[in-house]
Amino acid sequence: MKPCMRLLACLLFTLLPLAVWAKDCPDWTVDHASTEISTLQRQISLWDDSYHRLGQSLISDDLYDQARQQLSQWRNCFAQPAPTADNPLASSRGTLAHPIPHTGLEKLLDDRAVDTWMATRQDLWIQPKVDGVAVTLVYRQGRLAQVISRGDGSLGQDWSVSGRKIPGIVQQLPQPIDLLLQGELYWRLTDHVQAVQGSINARSKIAGLMNRQQLSDTDAAGIGLFVWAWPHGPADLNEQLKTLAQWGFTDSQRYSQPIKNITEASHWRSYWYNHPLPFASDGVVLHQSQRAPADRWQVSTPYWAVAWKYPVIKALALVRKVHFKIGRTGRITPILELEPVLLDDRQIRRVSAGSLKRWQELDIRPGDQVSISLAGQVIPRLDQVILRSQPRVHVQAPLAKDYHHLSCWQLIPGCEEQLLARLTWLSGSQGLALPHIGRETWNTLIQAGLISNLLDWLTLDEAELANIDGFGERSSARLLDSLRSARQRPFAQWLKALGVPPTARNNLQGGWQSLAAKDAQAWQAEAGIGPGRAAQLNAFFRDPHVQAMRETLQAAGIDGF
Repeated sequence: MKPCMRLLACLLFTLLPLAVWAKDCPDWTVDHASTEISTLQRQISLWDDSYHRLGQSLISDDLYDQARQQLSQWRNCFAQPAPTADNPLASSRGTLAHPIPHTGLEKLLDDRAVDTWMATRQDLWIQPKVDGVAVTLVYRQGRLAQVISRGDGSLGQDWSVSGRKIPGIVQQLPQPIDLLLQGELYWRLTDHVQAVQGSINARSKIAGLMNRQQLSDTDAAGIGLFVWAWPHGPADLNEQLKTLAQWGFTDSQRYSQPIKNITEASHWRSYWYNHPLPFASDGVVLHQSQRAPADRWQVSTPYWAVAWKYPVIKALALVRKVHFKIGRTGRITPILELEPVLLDDRQIRRVSAGSLKRWQELDIRPGDQVSISLAGQVIPRLDQVILRSQPRVHVQAPLAKDYHHLSCWQLIPGCEEQLLARLTWLSGSQGLALPHIGRETWNTLIQAGLISNLLDWLTLDEAELANIDGFGERSSARLLDSLRSARQRPFAQWLKALGVPPTARNNLQGGWQSLAAKDAQAWQAEAGIGPGRAAQLNAFFRDPHVQAMRETLQAAGIDGF
């Protein structure tokens, strides 16, 4: 099974037309572009060194590949060629030569590309793309003699001492022959479903173990081997797989399937993605039996095999702007507007940073690049900041102290968001349940200058609505009927619509006067109300704006006020 080779990913990105990635060039000056490109290049070099020299993966393969893609795109945009020193495998180069170089894999972007590749080939097979670390195995007279790490594809490190301790590697062949194999060391997993669990850093674990001075028996027992190439083997792939299985390399045959068309390829790709396997995998590999003679193999993508990766579960996204959504209770939620990215076939344009505190801790600014994923395969989720833009762009955030349960009953500067949220709650199912009225309706009325506080709508009439573009006679009548129906809603429903702090039990019996007469101590004496909620209820009924709204509702003849 061919490994995911970061060098070859880089080569692929430089060969593909920029239009493939469907991204526009940033609106940067030449100096700004140079700064951004240099910053991203330094970060990628750090990831390369950590992964290939230290065996530590600081970033997922999906995000790494996208960062490489982004770097290539930026260089194309601003006509900056890649430096000759930009070699992802520079720090992994060893001193032991591979008898046969490790080839890589071109990554096909979609099923259309796969179909095109398959159309010109025959005798095709498909295998899971095992997520581990690549090695060369050398047998002499049937006994394991050398295990060589992939390194840069030509030169690797000697892992023979550790390799001889791994039960998952056949140590003695049933025949005294010389043999050369290439394969993938992987971390054994139990019923691993890639679509659910992802790669869980399985590759990094293997890389870290193999780079240690000593490999414990316990760790060695957790390592398996998937042979994906027998360079000097039979031309017929089916014959190869049978012979390998007879020698003890059983994974290759167990997880290889002949295919004739894109439908069969899609079936196995989906099956292995959604069903248990004993290893992590990041896609599938399509092979044709016919391949070049082993003495012609090079550290490049061959014509006889390609990778078709699984859907991206993490996406690298460029932050275009940061704005702040203020909810009905004053909660501030930072929203990141993103350069559109595809994630599990969905286009994502924005993601929540969760809370003001988290945004401040992450210090996300326009121009930064962040990692996003899907929570529950539905909701975009911010994972982490991958790269910070330089220089930092100033973002003016709202002050948390200015927004709370009792702020923004009126349309004053800074209160537009919270007042709109209050109105939306008021007309929604949690409040008065007014039909045909939602956020957009309220926003239209605000923009028309007809609402400046929470209850201005009580006195709206046909003449005022007639001046609003888009409001015809029929829609105006329907809106007024809905607004007037609020007057028949019961007192308890009105309290919820106004935003009274909720109670676990029905503690809001009686009219306004009896509720407003209670102090915090009296509220706390009620069943299910603690000190915090008691203080909130006391503050609500004593707030001057709330008392003013009570007077408005009393004058309007609303029951209970």
